[in-house]
Amino acid sequence: MNSTLIEKSLKVPDSEKVTINLGFVDLGHIDLLVSEGFYSNRTDFIRTAIRNQLTAQSEAVRQVVARKTLVLGLQRLSRADLQATQAAGQTLDIKVLGLCTIDDDVPAALAQATIASVQVLGAFHANAAVKAALAGRIG
Repeated sequence: MNSTLIEKSLKVPDSEKVTINLGFVDLGHIDLLVSEGFYSNRTDFIRTAIRNQLTAQSEAVRQVVARKTLVLGLQRLSRADLQATQAAGQTLDIKVLGLCTIDDDVPAALAQATIASVQVLGAFHANAAVKAALAGRIG
């Protein structure tokens, strides 16, 4: 495998697309602020508003992350990780606030044998077979 293929297979997306519905008046307010130069576009406004709310609620988020023992950020599970878990006779309870990825080369049977539960607040990326194998364990 050449280095370009390795690099592409390890690349993690840096965002997830979210679609929202807004009322016409709210949208008009956003468009007014954009047209007056306060924001470069609607997306800039929405990202800024979300970041401001996350900052305002940061202490509550910190407390919940600590209480629920969540991994904050990115958790990547490789085939080797899951094989080591299986060899140790253990299973994983995955709890992530952010992005959880299971490498594409992980067989569904290995994921099913080693992952007891998956709770992701954010995004969960795995191949279709792994997602299907874990369907009853994803909450």
